[in-house]
Amino acid sequence: MFKRFRMCRAGAGLLVTAALSVSVAGCSSGGQGDGPATTSASGDPATWVLPIQAYLPTDEEQQQLSQAKKLLVGDCMKGFGFNWVPAPDLPKVGPKTLTDWRYGIHDMNLSRERGYKPAATEMAAYDAALKEGAQDRSSSDKAEIGVLNGTSKDVDGRKVPKGGCIGAANRKINTVAVEARTAIDLGNGAFIKAKQDPAVVKAFAAWSGCMKKSGYDYKEPLDASDNPKFGSEDVTAEEISTATTDITCRDRTDVARIWFTAEAALQKQAIEQHAEQLQTDRRALGTAVKKASKLVSAAK
Repeated sequence: MFKRFRMCRAGAGLLVTAALSVSVAGCSSGGQGDGPATTSASGDPATWVLPIQAYLPTDEEQQQLSQAKKLLVGDCMKGFGFNWVPAPDLPKVGPKTLTDWRYGIHDMNLSRERGYKPAATEMAAYDAALKEGAQDRSSSDKAEIGVLNGTSKDVDGRKVPKGGCIGAANRKINTVAVEARTAIDLGNGAFIKAKQDPAVVKAFAAWSGCMKKSGYDYKEPLDASDNPKFGSEDVTAEEISTATTDITCRDRTDVARIWFTAEAALQKQAIEQHAEQLQTDRRALGTAVKKASKLVSAAK
């Protein structure tokens, strides 16, 4: 499990497509669209909001869309004679919001215990839910899985929808709109481009210099957390020492705030340049959410 979580952490700064899978387990990325967009940054990075988040589904919207998809898939499966039950939702682990770990860790108390890893209680709950979901999937027979994902073409002469019941649900909800691909691509581009901003380059150098004074040779802030030697489930003394020094240097150089500010400015420019497409996508997302909400309400 932990190797897969580490892979998610390695790309923590990048936006990911909103996950609406009804049976596939994955990493938690935190809320994506909570609160008004702002370019100011102070205090807890988890409270910072990037401009592009206005065009991404919020936690509530994702919940509505996910619940509607489960209902649609369940009804479809029932039509083929299967009493399908979705795997339980995975509890959140790691970053609480999009910006929480986007620029690196910042919780000194947690790092003193866990280095670069999430809280032990979060990991335990996540692993337990992951195991339960895997057991549920392993109990499904081949015919049921075939109807679910579309590998079966028909059941007793009845044609299975393209992509199975999941594919049919995706089309009804319009998951293309839900993915907010334009916003995600623009956000990812700004995150990477911000590294070239003079203020960010200077902050990176200051952070790297601070780390070197303690014997650590890392060029960029996320290089430390992505060190393969910290990829096991065990929390070593070296990891804790590196992580706590990392946070100390972050605080001294203000690197997270500087990086956020540069990225927010780039996102604003990108939004202005792609305003029409972003607004079209957001309207499509709103339509999908309304449809999902009606489905969920009708099922109550």
